Amino acid sequence: MDKHPEGAVAAGDPELAPFSILIVDDEAGICDFLCRALSRHYAQVAIARSSEEAEQLRRRRHFDLLIVDICMPGQSGIDWARALDEQGVGSELIFMTGFAELDNALQAVRLGASDFILKPFRLEQMLAAVRRCFERLQLARENYIYRRRLPQLADQRMMIGESPQIGQLRELVARVAPTRSAVLIEGETGTGKELVAAALHQLSGRKGPFVPLNCGAVAAELIESELFGHTKGAFTGAGQPRQGLFSYADGGTLFLDELAEMPLLMQAKLLRVLEEGKIRPVGSEQARTVDVRIVAASNRSLQQAVEQGEFRADLFYRLNVLPLQLPPLRQRCEDIAPLAQYLGGQLAQELGLPPLPLSQPDIQALQQYHWPGNVRELRNLLERCMLLGSLPHQMLSPQADSRSTAEPRSGYPPDWSLSQVERHHIERVLARQQGNKSRAAEQLGIGRKTLDRKLQRRSDG
Repeated sequence: MDKHPEGAVAAGDPELAPFSILIVDDEAGICDFLCRALSRHYAQVAIARSSEEAEQLRRRRHFDLLIVDICMPGQSGIDWARALDEQGVGSELIFMTGFAELDNALQAVRLGASDFILKPFRLEQMLAAVRRCFERLQLARENYIYRRRLPQLADQRMMIGESPQIGQLRELVARVAPTRSAVLIEGETGTGKELVAAALHQLSGRKGPFVPLNCGAVAAELIESELFGHTKGAFTGAGQPRQGLFSYADGGTLFLDELAEMPLLMQAKLLRVLEEGKIRPVGSEQARTVDVRIVAASNRSLQQAVEQGEFRADLFYRLNVLPLQLPPLRQRCEDIAPLAQYLGGQLAQELGLPPLPLSQPDIQALQQYHWPGNVRELRNLLERCMLLGSLPHQMLSPQADSRSTAEPRSGYPPDWSLSQVERHHIERVLARQQGNKSRAAEQLGIGRKTLDRKLQRRSDG
């Protein structure tokens, strides 16, 4: 029996560099050799013996780096990588091959491969190639933080409107922003919690950056390094020190979204940082003072999470100094029309399309809909309308009960053409996936570029 069977993952060791790798090769010896070598340096390493098996693994979870053999039975590594490229998969890519063919090398370059390694290779050569990939990935992640579109985030579009709820929210944000106290924002998904947090930072006058983190998107065993960083040599593969998000946010604001998903152990460490104003990178004995304002958010009640034993009461009371409750869109119907006008104008600029004309039937349909996805769903609907050449009342009309969150009735009128059925089905799948085209394409069983072509064809038509 293989020591590292297909799909095996050396995962979750906080002492290792927090990156994930998938090795794809039909040679068991290569897979086992690389898995053992890379598992000593990186937190998560998996193997697959074919492109088909690799695709099954990739659909279940994300991999930062794919190390792929070009020549394999069945679908070749090049063909699989080309399919991933069409789907918009953004993993780093290293090709391996036993044949030094120019055509393969050129195709690898066109597919954005970071390296092209000939077999047999030395382990040091592969480790160096992997290290370069992750240095590039780490730099891109750090640059992303500084490229956050704060002016766009903080345009306060979530506070557009004249409803009493939005008026009170504007007053609270203006009053709370200049203080140093922690802020807890609660509200349903899509109500604009990150936008409120960005507005708080912009109005605070703090000179440091606004740094967001979705706590539910980071593996539990890696979140400490993500927040506090680590020292050089703190663990195998830590060749250089890495600053955590607290360091990046020094002098500014750290926005912790979906805080209820943070593990209890990390909640205790976060509470200590809030009380002491100091962080200790992984592997360091020396604490560092940071000036970071915490804005936390959750789409479920932290009070209930405390009562259920899923969240620390002391951390909740420490954060709940200045609570902000964001109202769902369905509770402020009078704000839907100005919001739609604003978002429509913004989308027209982004997409290079004419503004969407909103008639009275459109406004009525928008106001009668339940909006389970709130402002985010409204924006996605308007974008779909612009791309497909439809109007909001046409999009929402198939729903018999506009106050229900249920999807339209199944089945299509018998007099519809095949193109009408296809168009309506694509719209339903996009709605179910909240406008995420990559997930919609995956559900439809087509490539991302194919979906884009279908959407563009319907828009042109």
